[in-house]
Amino acid sequence: MSDILLSLIGMILLSPVFIILILAIKLDSRGPVLFKQKRVGINKTHFNILKFRTMKIDTPKDTPTHLLSNPENYITRVGRFLRKTSLDELPQIWNIFRGDMSIIGPRPALWNQYDLIAEREKYGANDVMPGLTGWAQINGRDELPIDVKASLDGEYVKKMSLSMDVKCFFGTIVSVMKSDGVIEGEVVRSHEDRLASDKETVSK
Repeated sequence: MSDILLSLIGMILLSPVFIILILAIKLDSRGPVLFKQKRVGINKTHFNILKFRTMKIDTPKDTPTHLLSNPENYITRVGRFLRKTSLDELPQIWNIFRGDMSIIGPRPALWNQYDLIAEREKYGANDVMPGLTGWAQINGRDELPIDVKASLDGEYVKKMSLSMDVKCFFGTIVSVMKSDGVIEGEVVRSHEDRLASDKETVSK
């Protein structure tokens, strides 16, 4: 209930930011503002996560970013900024409001990221609500190998508490400001995206 209330407050307070980003995306390139991607939720159920679109609509479908011959040609100018600052994740406030996600928790794995899902199973990390940010995000983020990320997710599950959530929340702010653990390289930001076999699925 607290996540739903906080997400509602967040949508209201951040509405000016949403408007600015929506306008920037529309002015920068053709296509919809949002895209959706199938992710793994609590108890390994699936849901569609929302993000701001960061790639052009002529990007080859069903091809992960790192397999494109010239990926930098497909990421939009605004998209580069959104990825670097993690602002492309903001629409997930709606996922939190819907009850698909929590504010703090293990980041939702892609539906076909079987190695991460299997590793998390060892720690019970698939049995909790995935989050917008979490313990792994402030301890290496995209630089973490699968086993380490799953271990950190398991550590969060073991130590779940208000104080742990507060630590993750403020740690995330610091990490985003410093761009800690972000692998950009004009190609791809997230470890999840590098391992996925599906591309951005533009929401209708």
